[in-house]
Amino acid sequence: MRAVVQRVNGASVVVDGETVGEIVGQGLCVLVGVTHDDTPEKAAQLARKLWSVRILEGEKSCSDLGAPLLVISQFTLYGDARKGRRPTWNAAAPGEVAEPLVDEVVARLRELGAQVETGRFGADMKVSLTNDGPFTVIVEV
Repeated sequence: MRAVVQRVNGASVVVDGETVGEIVGQGLCVLVGVTHDDTPEKAAQLARKLWSVRILEGEKSCSDLGAPLLVISQFTLYGDARKGRRPTWNAAAPGEVAEPLVDEVVARLRELGAQVETGRFGADMKVSLTNDGPFTVIVEV
């Protein structure tokens, strides 16, 4: 699994004009990509990392501050544009594999005590955020 993690001061995701997920104030906006060999164990490992990674202000984590996370599925994180002019998506897991694993990340975060908002899997989403720093890291498990 691969995640692009952005430290934010507010973020939201809109589908068909409806806000389906929103966090206010300091937190993390997390784009999650799934590849073919990912497992529920990797989803749990990613959730633990996201909850405890110390990238918020003052080197704090979401668990330290009770900060919220906005988790959005993003198959394009496994796009490959090294050849030609059009990316390939061969490394991205199909939806029937990816969706339950993204749901598992969210469920595990919630089990850890996190406030988690989400996008809508497979939808055309409009994501808005204020990147705080800017601060963006890639996490792979």
